[in-house]
Amino acid sequence: MITRIIECVPNFSEGRDQTVIKSITDTIESIKGIKLLDVDPGEATNRTVVTFVGEPEAVVEAAFQSVKRAAELIDMRNHHGAHPRMGATDVCPLIPIAGITLEECAELSRKLAKRISDELDIPTYCYEAAAFTPERKNLAICRAGEYEALPEKMNHPGKAPDFGDRPFDEKAARTGATAVGARDFLIAVNFNLNTTSTRRANAIAFDVREKGRPMREGGKITGKPLKDENGNTIMQPGTLKGTKAIGWFIDEYGIAQVSMNITDISATPLHVAFDEVCRAAQARGLRVTGTEIVGLVPKRTLIEAGRYFLHKQQRSTGISESEIIRMAVKSMGLDELSPFKPEEKVVEYMIAPSDGARKLTAMTCAGFAEETASESPAPGGGSISAYVGALAAALGTMVANLSAHKAGWDDRWKEFSDMADSGQKLMTRLLHLVDEDTEAFNRIMDAFKMPKSSPEEKEARARAVEAATLYATEVPLSTMEAACETFPLLEAMALNGNPASVSDAGVGALAARSAVLGAQLNVRINAAGLKDREQADRLTARAAEIAARAIESEAKVLEIVNNVLLK
Repeated sequence: MITRIIECVPNFSEGRDQTVIKSITDTIESIKGIKLLDVDPGEATNRTVVTFVGEPEAVVEAAFQSVKRAAELIDMRNHHGAHPRMGATDVCPLIPIAGITLEECAELSRKLAKRISDELDIPTYCYEAAAFTPERKNLAICRAGEYEALPEKMNHPGKAPDFGDRPFDEKAARTGATAVGARDFLIAVNFNLNTTSTRRANAIAFDVREKGRPMREGGKITGKPLKDENGNTIMQPGTLKGTKAIGWFIDEYGIAQVSMNITDISATPLHVAFDEVCRAAQARGLRVTGTEIVGLVPKRTLIEAGRYFLHKQQRSTGISESEIIRMAVKSMGLDELSPFKPEEKVVEYMIAPSDGARKLTAMTCAGFAEETASESPAPGGGSISAYVGALAAALGTMVANLSAHKAGWDDRWKEFSDMADSGQKLMTRLLHLVDEDTEAFNRIMDAFKMPKSSPEEKEARARAVEAATLYATEVPLSTMEAACETFPLLEAMALNGNPASVSDAGVGALAARSAVLGAQLNVRINAAGLKDREQADRLTARAAEIAARAIESEAKVLEIVNNVLLK
């Protein structure tokens, strides 16, 4: 199951009163499922930037409640600061991190903006990806004139807010307006250079940044900037879309860096920016020695980078997530200036549950076995079946990876890499089902503990027991389906994989069959508890079909394996 994560970075127009700031952040943290990552107040700007993450529903609720609290505590009629602003909550962007698209975040932003207007009576603009008109994609357009311009902008065609438009009144005077939007994750990154020259670092920055550099007379550095018919400087665009960059010297490290903000990681992923800065540096006789990520990054950024560099080496990408990230770290020199700790730099890892909360899949092999052998009824056969299925997928993946690296088979690396990728996905899916099966058992126990004193309570309890029993039947059915999907991989590895590992493909087939038949027993015993017999029969029939297919597939793989072993 893919976890959906978004980040929210609201900016509040208060950077001096810690009591007000803490009240707002306490409100955010009161929402279940929210992790507060950063609180950055500025006294001169009189503004606080807050960063928190979680699943979409929780983040949207936390955002709404924080806007509400800010409106109660901040009076814009008394606000002064160095940073542009137009409301108590000035901006509130939603940012996709994992399992959700920018377009989905934009739709959530529009709904949030409407709710803020409807329930809190705060005028709202929609900007960036959530904008209703092209010009309002630019926050500066929405915020033009700042708070002081609101009396003239409200109730004015073309300038009025998207939601909550009305003549400027006392409520709007107190809260100001809020811009709610959606944007992609911004990555702040510095590329280390083997030079102390800020001028040379700047030259590289101008080569690559989207804005580029001014075009000059005669194409000479010392020539006058060229102007268009309106008197505006004509720019020579850089090579990287969605980037801003400058060069600077860092006393602490004694080196110059190209400092870059990647504002569109879809247009310019981190690894693409790295390669291009390397190219531009080399063209000027310099070299990139490493990379420094400032703040956090989404996991997908490092996964994409690791896979990219593995592909360049013609190496299989069907390896563990941690190894792919390690490849990204080493390829871009993310650990040159200081150790790079993914658990402290990757957003998803920052909000991951502790090992205890992750339960079975966080245990050692011995710990898992000991927990299974204890007096507790869970984990039981369902979790064991899922784990055996994960091992079957792991064996198929291993053979694919060994085949991708086999001497003399270099031209087939992509074929085996793709197979290893599919095996990794199946293994991950089955590992998730290890814990989900135990969760299913716990749901049944919780349902049986519900009160049953009144007819209403009895009815509610019966519905909960039926729903939990259905879930407990569907989970092992999912295990059967996933484990059965390992057979095509195992068969391909037995037929075409590294012959030295054919026995591993055979063991994988034996494990996959055991996983399917073991999970089938759980489907049958849990389906027997369903009151809806038609549904129970449908689920057990489906399980029987999968089991029959698994027995047939296992026999086919073992026949191939035995034929190879007899040669």
